[in-house]
Amino acid sequence: MDSAVRLEMYRMMRLIRTYEEAILREYHADKKPSFDIAKGQIPGEMHLSTGQEPVPAGFYPHLRRDDAVTGPHRPHGWALAKDVDINRMTAEIFGRIDGLGRGRGGHMHLFDEETHFSCSGIIAEGLPTAVGMGMAFKREGTGRVAFAVCGEGAANQGAFHESLNLAALWKLPVVFVIEDNGWGVSVSKSQSTCVASNADRAAGYGMPGVLVKDNEVEAVYAAAGEAIARARAGEGPTLIEVETLRLWGHFEGDPQIYRPDLSDVPSHDPIPAYERQLRDARVLTDDIAEETSRWAEDRVERAILVSPAGSLHNRSPRRRRSPILRRRSTTSSSRPPRYRSQEVNP
Repeated sequence: MDSAVRLEMYRMMRLIRTYEEAILREYHADKKPSFDIAKGQIPGEMHLSTGQEPVPAGFYPHLRRDDAVTGPHRPHGWALAKDVDINRMTAEIFGRIDGLGRGRGGHMHLFDEETHFSCSGIIAEGLPTAVGMGMAFKREGTGRVAFAVCGEGAANQGAFHESLNLAALWKLPVVFVIEDNGWGVSVSKSQSTCVASNADRAAGYGMPGVLVKDNEVEAVYAAAGEAIARARAGEGPTLIEVETLRLWGHFEGDPQIYRPDLSDVPSHDPIPAYERQLRDARVLTDDIAEETSRWAEDRVERAILVSPAGSLHNRSPRRRRSPILRRRSTTSSSRPPRYRSQEVNP
């Protein structure tokens, strides 16, 4: 694989992780000493995608700006991969009037007309929407593709099966993506699903079904490339299931007492694993890793910096210096630079 693409995916994974860690920090900042989900500058539930970064990052290099994505209720990674404005998304999470939904949608209901991104807290809601967009794209004949992203629990919803059936029947340019993190809230996949892989269900609708194991970003990239090429060529939909990992709880405040594997989860973190892979291939250097860290932190912390002011949830505007930006004043671009293909000399 081209080194530039590998670095592009690595940088997107790091950006998503940096963003989720910052939102985690801000979410809990004023919910102490005792946790109250209804209080604070970001009240309500918060669903973070830490550990699932390889899925949106693997699709990221393939996405066109005029493609459409309907995301899951754990949407931040996909929004970043679709180039949704990070400042407006963060403002929405904080309930600001200059957010994507004027502060009234929150983190599960992001909508960006410019990048054709949307998501919902209703399980499997985005699949019929993606099918409708796929129908419009087929009529346009411009090669646009609709992506419907959901979790493995949503594959048991009626909307999932109806959407696959209609997309296959009309050969629509839709790619269905299942992020299988093994848990539908607190219910394991083995307790809720009659098949080992939801990719097997694709055969019932006459479309290819692909299973990507081990939360491996380059395998996601390869599967996405084939599915998207089929869709753009008018060959119809594909179902891709990725066995991924939820490092944290279903929502912030989830004690996760239902997870027997909890102590072993951190050892399967996909970002250190991919860093080792890139270093072994002499693609990632210390300088590139440090530059990536600075770029991601600067971009995220600048979005966080102004977001609490003017919040609908907190009518007392406040400004503060980010702990990262206190130490740094460099500027950052909004999109990771696309490296030219290069190998590190031994």
